[in-house]
Amino acid sequence: MESLINLVLCVLFTSLLVKILHFIARGSKTESSGKLPPGPAALPIIGSLLDLGDKPHKSLARLAKIHGPLMSLKLGQITTVVVSSSTLAKEVLQKHDVSFSNRTIPDAIRAHKHHEVGLPWVPIAMRWRNLRKVCNSYIFTNQKLDANQDLRRKKIQELVALVQEHCLAGEAMDIGQAAFTTAVNALSNSIFSLNLSDSNSDTASQLKEVVGCIMEEAGKPNLADYFPVLRGVDLQGIKRRMAIHFGKILNIFDGIVNERLQLRKMQGYVPVNDMLDTLLTISEDNNEGIMETSQIKHLFLVTSFSPPFTNCFIYVFHLKFSNFLLF
Repeated sequence: MESLINLVLCVLFTSLLVKILHFIARGSKTESSGKLPPGPAALPIIGSLLDLGDKPHKSLARLAKIHGPLMSLKLGQITTVVVSSSTLAKEVLQKHDVSFSNRTIPDAIRAHKHHEVGLPWVPIAMRWRNLRKVCNSYIFTNQKLDANQDLRRKKIQELVALVQEHCLAGEAMDIGQAAFTTAVNALSNSIFSLNLSDSNSDTASQLKEVVGCIMEEAGKPNLADYFPVLRGVDLQGIKRRMAIHFGKILNIFDGIVNERLQLRKMQGYVPVNDMLDTLLTISEDNNEGIMETSQIKHLFLVTSFSPPFTNCFIYVFHLKFSNFLLF
């Protein structure tokens, strides 16, 4: 009986695997209606993934010498166009920036549906325009940034005083941890008007660990990014682990937002005029659907702990049939 069950499970698994491979192969053969630039020959299913090697930037430079400054690669199911000359890069980034501004979304970023409300990932539409309007008009104005100069100076002075205190006491200190705490508190005071971590508590080290885990998971090659058919499976568990790390930070933000909402309901409340207060005011007015309370936490997630690929030297854009890499 047990052997029969094992045989049935083996047949089912094999059938499922064959169907998945057939679907991937069929998707890989699907041609775009547009004419693609030249590029290396693609292998079945995996395409040109092996051509990238362990140093993609060097591999792309080598391939550009063969196929030209504008070439196409088939990375799994994803067709990618690589731009490697300054002239063509200006064409893409300056003259046709609107067409190429929607980013390809890594599967890890889909955790907690962050891609639906996170500013770097929202496609150019009404929601993105509303978020940009909020940032330009209320958050990142020159007046707001200048108002935080004293705060930033104070946090740097606190860091210098902490270093001096350890020097006088002849004690060793973790400079990296102290610098991280200073950066987090400078941001959290601008956003929430409070210190999110303390050099004498475990909060700072926990936050640093979570942020490090987010960066590590975000930087891992993910099969689901090259084979979208595998997104629902999450074979490597990257999105699952990212959801755990995102959840830890979002829970912190959730508690801070709820506490501020309770304070705002109290009689005689004096507005703090920090980023949180500004966004909550916009959310309460919300005549045009510009900002919802649920979006605020994800905006803080981007503002406070941006994933490494948002500032990576390789910018990834999505345009209907393909992706663009510029290097």
